[in-house]
Order: sequence, then structure tokens, then C-alpha cells
Amino acid sequence: MSRIPSITLNNGVEMPQLGFGVWQIADDEAFTAVGQALEAGYRSIDTAAAYGNEQGTGKALAASGIDRGELFVTTKLQNADHGYDSTLRAFDASLTRLGLDYIDLYLIHWPMAWRGEFVNTYRAFEKILSDGRAKAIGVSNFQPHHLEQLSAETSVVPAVDQIELHPQSAQTEARAYHAQHNIATEAWSPLGQGKGLLDDPKIAEIARKHGVTPAQAVLRWHLQLGNIVIPKSATPSRIKENIDVFGFELDDDDIASFATLDSGTRLGPDPESFDG
Repeated sequence: MSRIPSITLNNGVEMPQLGFGVWQIADDEAFTAVGQALEAGYRSIDTAAAYGNEQGTGKALAASGIDRGELFVTTKLQNADHGYDSTLRAFDASLTRLGLDYIDLYLIHWPMAWRGEFVNTYRAFEKILSDGRAKAIGVSNFQPHHLEQLSAETSVVPAVDQIELHPQSAQTEARAYHAQHNIATEAWSPLGQGKGLLDDPKIAEIARKHGVTPAQAVLRWHLQLGNIVIPKSATPSRIKENIDVFGFELDDDDIASFATLDSGTRLGPDPESFDG
């Protein structure tokens, strides 16, 4: 745990910069994968109601024997639960499935702007925060104009915006907006979902130069940009590999090489139109 630096969120809460994501891991498999991640040294775990694995994740947290104060748990509101009252009910359900008394970070999973509800949803998040049942609140997949609307109509600046972010989609505009407004940027699909990013010859060259794997080189790039990053794997060797990224540092040439890979390629849904 001591090897992983923390990001201080805008309300003073400390969040590990490197965590473990459980997207696309079945509930029964989440128990094993999260347990292996905790054993490897991760203390930040990222799940969501939509993933269907909060229960397995919670069981792994409980079985670990690790003090709750050492853990940082993120979960997210399911899209169907937008709205003030439904958000409060959904939060209670997530707490129950996770077996926890509070959440460290609660996120709106997608803006679903066409429903016109995310402001009311976020007001419920503010209530959850003021009641002390979440240590920090934020959003996921929000674009700068969504954040502008929240700023105009609510009082708590989101602590985090979790967005698709990897070298082929470096999200320069969003990161600049976040920095300007003291919102931490968190990257999902940081390794490009295994869809060819790690086979790029430029990344392979950087990895060889430092004696690391392409995945480790990409994770190091995220960390040096200041991103919070949550790689996901169910493979024990990769779980360990992904946390072993603090023994080397990319130089200016490496960072410049990574910058040439940014093509704006989106692997996941477009937040402007996603209706899931």
C-alpha cells in the first residue's frame, strides 16, 4: 500500500492513484479476483451496480481481514436508477450488496442527459455526502458541458470524473477542464481493452527501453500524467504486474512518443448518445 501514491481529492479525501477495476468480472469470480488484488497490495477497488458483482466484491473485502480504513471502495449508480428518490434507494441497495456502512467514492455511471435527470440525481448524491454515507461523490463519463450544468445547478464540485482514457484517446480537453476545476481525472479502460493498443510498436519500444511490459509502460504513462487509473484483470500474474509500476520513470522522449498515439479513438460508448 505504501508504494502506491495518493491523490488528494477536492474535499481532502485521499484516494490511491492506482486501483483495481472489476468490470466484466462475474460476481462469483469477483470474490477471487478482488482477493488476489488485495493480497498483491491494491487497496482501491472500483465496482458498479451495473457490473453485477458488488456482492462478490464485498465478500472479498470482508474476507481479506484488512481494516476498513485502509480500503477505498468506489461504486456507481446504475443508469435505470437516475432520479432523486431512486438514487437514494439504489445507494442503500449497493451498500447492502457490498456489506459496507459507507462508500469512499460514489459516482453517477453515465450522464444519460437525454433523460434530464442527472442534476436531480446529483442532488441526491449531495444528500448522501452530507449524511456521511459517502466520503466523496463524483461522476463518470461526463463531458465538460455536463459538468458545467452541474456547476450551475448544484453546490458540490464532483471529486472525480471517471472517463475512457488511454494513449489512443488521451482526453486532453476533458483533463484540462478537470484540472481547471479541481476535479480528479480517473481512467477506465486504461489499457485499451486488449484491442491492439499494447501491440503498438512505439509502446513496445518504450517498454523494452525500461525493461517492463507494454501494459506497465502504459500504466506508468497514466500515473505521470496525474490520472487515477484502475486496470482490470482476472489473471493473477497480470494483477501483480499491473501494480509493479513504481520502479521506473518515463522520460520526456517517452511522453512525446505516447502523445503521437492520440487519435481520439473511442472504444466504449459515446457519452453524448449512450442510452444503456
